[in-house]
Amino acid sequence: MKKFPVHRIILIALSMLVIVMGIMIFIYPPSIFPDASRGFQVMRSMERGGGFNRLVSPNQYDITKDTAKFLTWWSPGQYLVPYSIKSVPGFNTGQATAIAITLLELSGLMGLYLFFKKIGFTPIIAALSLIFIACQQAFITPFVFYNGGEILLFGFEGWFLYGCVVIKKADWKLLLFVLLSGWIGFFCKSSFLWMYTAGMACLWLRLSSHENRATLPRLLKNGIWIAVPAVVSLACIYIFFLSKGDNPAAASTGLNLSWQTFSFPVAAPLISGFSVDELMHGLLFPTFSPFLSPIHLIIILILIALLSIIILACIVYYVPKNNYRLFVLVFYAVSVLFFSTAYLRQLNISFEARHFRILSLLIAPGIIYLISKLKPAYWLIFGLLCGALAFTNYAFFLRGYRFNKNISARGSSGMAQEFISQPALNEILKLDKQSYNAIFVFVTADLPLEIQHNRAITIDPPLPGAVIDYDDYIYNGHAGPLYIVLPQIDTSKAGMFMKFFPDYKGFTQQTLDKGYMLYSAK
Repeated sequence: MKKFPVHRIILIALSMLVIVMGIMIFIYPPSIFPDASRGFQVMRSMERGGGFNRLVSPNQYDITKDTAKFLTWWSPGQYLVPYSIKSVPGFNTGQATAIAITLLELSGLMGLYLFFKKIGFTPIIAALSLIFIACQQAFITPFVFYNGGEILLFGFEGWFLYGCVVIKKADWKLLLFVLLSGWIGFFCKSSFLWMYTAGMACLWLRLSSHENRATLPRLLKNGIWIAVPAVVSLACIYIFFLSKGDNPAAASTGLNLSWQTFSFPVAAPLISGFSVDELMHGLLFPTFSPFLSPIHLIIILILIALLSIIILACIVYYVPKNNYRLFVLVFYAVSVLFFSTAYLRQLNISFEARHFRILSLLIAPGIIYLISKLKPAYWLIFGLLCGALAFTNYAFFLRGYRFNKNISARGSSGMAQEFISQPALNEILKLDKQSYNAIFVFVTADLPLEIQHNRAITIDPPLPGAVIDYDDYIYNGHAGPLYIVLPQIDTSKAGMFMKFFPDYKGFTQQTLDKGYMLYSAK
């Protein structure tokens, strides 16, 4: 009897794991990140006839009218993919999102497996690399919080890398791939553009080399073949999308010459690959109270950066696969150059490992290959490390899933609403059904998704200690009942929020539920 290959067992097991988790979140859909919430607000506007990619909301100068804003800060794939699934009768937004997450996770694993094999690794190394990737918190997060472009990008990255390897010559297939991959990648997430640059550089150098040597005629010829469709692709993205509004790279707030400006991009492969940033809830800018001093964080960051350089050097030196080494070097160099420049100019790009995830995906087979060449004792150590990483991250999934199932509120969208209780949300939904000319005001971007019959405004509360310029927050005009929903921890700001609507007087206060207050003016 023929023995069933181990790599196939791994692939089937990983696929079943994703499908089981997908079924779980289909029954109890996940919560949603703020960025994706903004996108879903655009989806709601489109469902109401607001036009493609336009966020329709009350006009700040006269709330009796609406204003339509073309949303360029985030790419449209994060809401259009669930929207396309939601168009099937019987699915709400949460269920459509759950299906999208499951399909994209499966797509990402399959694309990466084919890429790892095509670039020269054995099926077992490629399959073990997928296990390492599945241990990372970035792989788990979409099952707890839908993160929009991040999961879309994961579903596409492997296929993009595979395309950069599988094309053998300059012909119409190359033109079509370069043109379409730029559009599809940007559709998934706007930050794909730096990966697109790196991928095109790898494709150009690989096609131009012959017997490990690139000649000038080949470089020029293939450069033209790649540059023309790439320029067309980028030009269309700019003309038809980016030029219509602001984006994270639109403005600089001055130069920031610091250790983290350069060391964070250099350290990114290990920070993202071993979930360092996620497990610490933000390495440099933690969500909760930091347990390390700033100087200790910088020291740790520099050490991780040095270790990243050493591991990448070992991969380049010891892994005998030229195309793979080319991809690792080019993507790492482009990422360090791009993000160091962005952080130096203080563009609106956060110090988060999620921006560098493709580096952790790229180095996975290299690390597995290096470990496989060491003594079994090192296999055990690495296996225990991956086991601890998997245990921690899947425990995070179970905690998040139980929270979304048992504690988070749910409304008509089906998404888990973590920032409000079910009784409080029920009262808001009741008010929404009773009025057709009201305006609801929230401090989080996910709650407006539950408002079906009226309009909603999301106001990001000013940071503590910040000087408030009321001109940035004032909403003039009077348009029916006004309902401001605040957590009790923010009730000290209630007076400030009331001032944001100067034409409304005589606010009344109502306790929706323990922890949530409603301020209304009719």
